[in-house]
Amino acid sequence: MGRLLIKCIGLLLLLIGIYYLGQNIIFTSTYYRYFYQSLPAVGSVLAIVGGILTLVFFRRETGNFGWILLMIGIVLIFLSGGVILQPTSLWNFLVSFGTIAVGYKLLNEGRINF
Repeated sequence: MGRLLIKCIGLLLLLIGIYYLGQNIIFTSTYYRYFYQSLPAVGSVLAIVGGILTLVFFRRETGNFGWILLMIGIVLIFLSGGVILQPTSLWNFLVSFGTIAVGYKLLNEGRINF
């Protein structure tokens, strides 16, 4: 019961950190006059969906191909100009990143070594 509680606390901290860090990232979509201007946006959506489906359903068959598709999708999102990064304070970033790191460590190992 104790290990399950520690893993749940780790998952909760991980999700809280991702939530607070993700509040300063805005994804937008715009109207493109010509079809070829929207190719990075369409490619990013297809790469991310393909990467998630590959990781969830075909993990053994594809190996790291799903991670590669996710990285390509993230790069294409930034190339399409559909991401707005709002300014954040250093304190907010450190607390968010710290909760992500501690949550991940608790979720994987069940303890924190100082």
